[in-house]
Amino acid sequence: MANYTVLVTDDDQDIRDGIEIYLRNEGYNVLKAADGLEALEMLAENEVHLIILDIMMPKMDGITATFRIREERNIPIIMLSAKAEDSDKIHGLSVGADDYVTKPFHPMELVARVKSQMRRYVKLGTYNEQQSKIAVQGIVLDQESKEVTLDGEPVKLTPIEFKVTELLMAHAGRVFSIQEIYERVWNEPAYNAENIVAVHIRKIREKIEVDPKNPRYLKVVWGIGYKIEK
Repeated sequence: MANYTVLVTDDDQDIRDGIEIYLRNEGYNVLKAADGLEALEMLAENEVHLIILDIMMPKMDGITATFRIREERNIPIIMLSAKAEDSDKIHGLSVGADDYVTKPFHPMELVARVKSQMRRYVKLGTYNEQQSKIAVQGIVLDQESKEVTLDGEPVKLTPIEFKVTELLMAHAGRVFSIQEIYERVWNEPAYNAENIVAVHIRKIREKIEVDPKNPRYLKVVWGIGYKIEK
């Protein structure tokens, strides 16, 4: 992992330093920031492949920083927070985060999540499609460049949104259950996955549908799951 850089953003220096030790032991390059503003400055000056971002910070909190990052970048974001309520996790995911870790956490759990997100971000053709581009109606997904266009216009998806869209487009017409979507995209057993998958489906619809409440592409099959129409 020597070629990959993780930006650790937390206002607690001990937490930043502790995470850095574990990540460097796994071969990652590490940058550190004490708040959201400093993180944005480092992103503008360095090539970063993943961000660990605390929510509660001075100057600029993690939620605001995520909004700003998602305006330009689709790199994975793992949020850290002392709040463990499902509503807080859903809020973090809905603004563009790819994963959410509750403090206190075991450092190796965080490292495992970093590895998982990094694999999704840097590995291409996860679902072993032979072609690099998948086209369904007006949507074109390029597995090599990780770009999506709708009627020729670019669509900015987060890494997780991209993988959900890729899974459904690669098997257009097939209905995937919430559990199967979660297990194939997050690569871990589905536990309380309904809200997490639903949030990402809603965000994808907001980006690819003219009328998200009456979707043309991404359909729900009530009681079963979701599909992309052929």
